[in-house]
Amino acid sequence: MTDREEYSPGPAGGAQIEKDGENWTLVLVRELRHPPEKVWQALTDPVHLREWAPFETNTNLGTVGVTVKLTTVGAPTPQATETTVTRAEAPQVLEYKWGGNAIRWKLEAVGGRTRLTLWHNIDRRFITMGAAGWHICLDVLERLLAGRPIGRMVGVDAMKFGGWQRLNAEYASQFGVEAPSWPSPAGQKS
Repeated sequence: MTDREEYSPGPAGGAQIEKDGENWTLVLVRELRHPPEKVWQALTDPVHLREWAPFETNTNLGTVGVTVKLTTVGAPTPQATETTVTRAEAPQVLEYKWGGNAIRWKLEAVGGRTRLTLWHNIDRRFITMGAAGWHICLDVLERLLAGRPIGRMVGVDAMKFGGWQRLNAEYASQFGVEAPSWPSPAGQKS
């Protein structure tokens, strides 16, 4: 069995939502066993992003003012968005928009580790899906940084994964919202 086949996400946790009327922001906090400089590279370098993130980029995200093209991976219809990096203070804060929604990463050094916080504005109807998806992406990121890559799990492929279904339901319970109804992994076609 490969590391990917053995992978099972832990329980939903480290997430909350901030509500401002119809504008909802998913906030995920994760402790990573790696220094901020290493995490920063994984958040900005296109080669690293290709291994764990739900999008690909045509250029490095580490420079404020740079225009980048972010292309969704694993979506039934790939969507490409041009955006500008609005804040890049290595290795502490990174901000840009993806699909018109604000993304902010904050990296805090805690010993030789990093406390990574993600703020992502998401349509409230999809907040649990976003939480489940980012949870898995951050698990994949942690393994990549540890030198044990298991490959990107995003989009429709992630939704077919049984752990995603469980996380979607657990985050819905935590957030006090109803999870979107999707076919079970057995009911989905590859």
